[in-house]
Amino acid sequence: MSRIATTGEVLQLIRSGEATTRAEIGRVTALSRPAVTHRVNELLQRGLVVEDAEGPSTGGRPPVRLRFNAAGGVVAVASLGASRTQIALCDLAGDVIERTDLVIDVEEGPDAVLGLVMDTWEKLLEGRGPLAGVGLGVPATVEYARGRTESARVMASWTGVEIPPRIAKRFPVPVLVDNDVNVIAMGEHRGVYPDQDDLLFVKVSTRIGAGVVSSGNIMRGALGAAGEIGHIPVRDGGGVLCRCGNLDCVDSVASGTAILRTLRERGRDVETLADVTVLVRQGDAETMAVVRQAGRWLGEVIASAVNLLNPSVVVLGGDVAEMFMPLVSGVREVVYQRSTQLATRSLKIERSRLGPGAGITGCALLVIDHILDPDAL
Repeated sequence: MSRIATTGEVLQLIRSGEATTRAEIGRVTALSRPAVTHRVNELLQRGLVVEDAEGPSTGGRPPVRLRFNAAGGVVAVASLGASRTQIALCDLAGDVIERTDLVIDVEEGPDAVLGLVMDTWEKLLEGRGPLAGVGLGVPATVEYARGRTESARVMASWTGVEIPPRIAKRFPVPVLVDNDVNVIAMGEHRGVYPDQDDLLFVKVSTRIGAGVVSSGNIMRGALGAAGEIGHIPVRDGGGVLCRCGNLDCVDSVASGTAILRTLRERGRDVETLADVTVLVRQGDAETMAVVRQAGRWLGEVIASAVNLLNPSVVVLGGDVAEMFMPLVSGVREVVYQRSTQLATRSLKIERSRLGPGAGITGCALLVIDHILDPDAL
């Protein structure tokens, strides 16, 4: 390093394994021995670093190795879905300490939903600590800098709500809020594809949305509205009115809600996606056709995104993508057909490996990246 390294930068060296002894830190940073000692002692006092067993000796006294202490703090996280919410405590490495899932309708409004989430955190935190931060993923467009939800038609009662101040009144720690698909994309990227800097995650569930990882970072756009592929129209959608007010958005013709609606219109007795799964497994031709067509419509939109963003991997997650292989097949068929040859040369289209747990991981990483950022420390 050509400039004086801060305490936060020293922690990054220890976390990455680039420098794990005081001598190595001195060589990498060019800090004096007293300066290294001061920074390491500060990290030890804050519980972010611990001294490990003595390392191998190269002559003389063996060096004491320094190790990042993931148990030095707790992060409270929640990944909200339209009807289900996953709530957990994680350590500073993003690993789950304890988790519970709740069935709650986000349309009940921020007071009811956030109150229940915070009550649950409080119970989980009993006897644990210290609480280092809070992370929340919500199924709405989020103005990230303010943690403000913007959803005029979906989650209408949440429109204009700034979430961090509400939570910080009860838990006075840094509070980070992002779109639910962004945090899932972050979880999939770090947990499964850490070597892939460009990833597109598409959630196909009650709604359809996307999270874009570009050059290793979440792409949010100017105000946080990036990734709203659910409201891109498709061809020959039949004139279906979307909740946003436009016609034939892919969300209105290819989501789980749309698949259920179409099958009911065609005489199939389906109440939930589990009923659709039964019909798919039975090889019901009508159901298979509806699901595959939903995949083709989704493939149209993803093909455009692939041409625009050139990701190395597209990950399909959410209830629908995880349940229905015919939908995934329909996506692959259209994407490889309509995207450019260069964009698809090494493109992989995969189903999520982490499932719902990706949202929890992503929320934790959202907070950890913030509180352990060298500038923040």
